[in-house]
Amino acid sequence: MSDLNALFEAAKSVREKAYAPYSNFLVGAAFRTPDGSVFTGCNVENASYPVSVCAEGGAVSAMIAAGHREIEEAVVVGDAALCTPCGICRQRFAEFGADNLVVHIADLNGIKRSFTLEELLPAAFELEDRKD
Repeated sequence: MSDLNALFEAAKSVREKAYAPYSNFLVGAAFRTPDGSVFTGCNVENASYPVSVCAEGGAVSAMIAAGHREIEEAVVVGDAALCTPCGICRQRFAEFGADNLVVHIADLNGIKRSFTLEELLPAAFELEDRKD
């Protein structure tokens, strides 16, 4: 099984554990770090929608909790043909993504499209852009 296929299967599998009683829209994400470690996350909704957790956010939290700080490759699996990350998650990718990060978007049948970080979030906010 290829590394990308294994990452897809991990995202697809964790998607089934999502908690989405309000939208019924399950999403799973799987990230690989440069050392080959894989971290997953699924969306977790809340009756107060703005405090829900995206699948990508869950995977970032798991990665950070394990002491890692860089995403080398990512797969996001949703019920739609093109379930691209929200703006908040795109910024998460900008914060923790490797320079050559590719985010693969998939439905339950497989990868549908792959994006570079620059395609997903051109002109991303950087801490260096802040005025102190």
